Amino acid sequence: MVSKLAGLDLRARLVVEGFIAGLHKSPYKGFSVEFAEHRQYMPGDPIRNIDWKVYARRDRFYVKEFEEETNLRAYILVDASASMGYSSSSAVTKLEYAGSLAAALSYLMLRQQDSVGLVTFTSTIRNYIPPRSVKGHLNVILTELERLRPGETTNVARSLELLAGRIRRRGLIIVLSDLMDDQAAVLSAVKHFRHRKHEVIVFHLLDESETGFPFEEELAFVDMETDEEVIANSSQIGARYRKVMGDWIAEYRTQCHEHLVEYALLSTSTPYDVALTRFLEKRARLH
Repeated sequence: MVSKLAGLDLRARLVVEGFIAGLHKSPYKGFSVEFAEHRQYMPGDPIRNIDWKVYARRDRFYVKEFEEETNLRAYILVDASASMGYSSSSAVTKLEYAGSLAAALSYLMLRQQDSVGLVTFTSTIRNYIPPRSVKGHLNVILTELERLRPGETTNVARSLELLAGRIRRRGLIIVLSDLMDDQAAVLSAVKHFRHRKHEVIVFHLLDESETGFPFEEELAFVDMETDEEVIANSSQIGARYRKVMGDWIAEYRTQCHEHLVEYALLSTSTPYDVALTRFLEKRARLH
């Protein structure tokens, strides 16, 4: 466990540090590349608030903002149901991708002195780690992510409804899931968070084969949660499958947009930078 934990910690740090380095080299101005706990010194700011360590590194004056001006309270919700264990060829599973992304987001937020919590769920809530911003909290989150294994049936809607009732303080809800559940129920649960004044980002995680359906021969398709098996000629059902899947994704995107929920479709081969960028864009709009 210790070696695995160190591996996930290192991976999160490498992802975030590389992402930050890329931001500083990029002309993209969608959001500030400086972290929220610092801002450039302005005439009239108290000199006692100058961060001299930052000055030593950058030869420019920055002041520390007060915690209540900068703190974000975020909850990362990770779907650990059996369907999240799927991967095609040698790709990582959806759950492995979700774990690495959750680790990177946690590291990024804690670096910004934001409070971050973690919730894992299947057909119900597995574990709930309240948001904190203290040193050492990253290890608590990474330990839970490392022990995650896919299992049990999906009930995304029920889990989100339970959490919407439990999380009373307004914050940012980040959902990492393949959303493979009754769509109307999932969307109703997501809207429940908005009704309670939370901001929401939905990262819709799918394997490329689930969207592209590259199969051509006759195959047995097995439901990972019920073990139900269907034998079908892939070449005959491929076009219809892609149409249904496309409509399903489009409905999630449309409904989320209409209810001011940030939606991002990610495959397990999507660079983590894409998700981190969407997060920082959202964070910038909250201030």
